[in-house]
Amino acid sequence: MMYTEEIAGTCSRLASLKTRGELGHAIAGIVLSYSPKDLQRMRWNFTGKIQDMPLELRNKLEETITGHLHGTYQALRLNNQQGTFSHMGEPLPKDVGAYWKMVAAQCSTGDPEKVRLRFLKFLLSGFCMFVQELPGHPVGMPFPGGEKVKVIDGVYYCPVREKANDVDSALCPFCPALQTPEIGYLKPPVGAGKHRKEEFLRQTFDRHHYNG
Repeated sequence: MMYTEEIAGTCSRLASLKTRGELGHAIAGIVLSYSPKDLQRMRWNFTGKIQDMPLELRNKLEETITGHLHGTYQALRLNNQQGTFSHMGEPLPKDVGAYWKMVAAQCSTGDPEKVRLRFLKFLLSGFCMFVQELPGHPVGMPFPGGEKVKVIDGVYYCPVREKANDVDSALCPFCPALQTPEIGYLKPPVGAGKHRKEEFLRQTFDRHHYNG
């Protein structure tokens, strides 16, 4: 069992790495200590959080997240087996340290098993964003209102990229995707006050960041 103190130390070590390959190799060493059953538990946790969503949206989200979790895990495992990380000498972005500091804070308290799975979620997200240079939310992931994460001419666009605001665990500040231009996705209730709008945004991000 990985405890919060160990996670904090691991995050500090990950924050000190300099290249995409170093980070990929380090993340692989941690993630591959988890089992495929842990991915299944993450999927179950996510499914439980979206039960009040419309059926069609819920099914699409479950399909997208399941594919994303298993695809990322397998890509990491394969890259590690093939020694791909040793050839990735590109420097990491400057905000990688801030990301692992945020992860350490988000994994500092709570039920040990939930924290362990939450850390796995952040490890996979970090691998996507900093090693693979892919969005934290997978291409095709839908959001209420019909908007999706898209890739156009090799550029990734996300409808909620600039909507993180004060959500402490948001991946958005670290994501390589650009904000989808001129979206009409976020539509809080007409005439809602500031508090209601903030709560609307918070609930949206709590659902879509599938914290373990």
